[in-house]
Amino acid sequence: MNLTTKELTAIEEQLGQEQLMIQKFKMYAEMTQDQQLKTTCEQIAAKHEIHKNKLLNLLG
Repeated sequence: MNLTTKELTAIEEQLGQEQLMIQKFKMYAEMTQDQQLKTTCEQIAAKHEIHKNKLLNLLG
């Protein structure tokens, strides 16, 4: 797939945002003592990991 420079830049920016969300929700999961909230944060982090991998697949 041939992507334009603009599309590549947008994917790069989105990859950065997905990585940030992964880091934040993993941190939140570590910080909370509430098991339900911990599980929810871990699930959200996993969802963003999937998004990040899908974006990486566009590049590879």
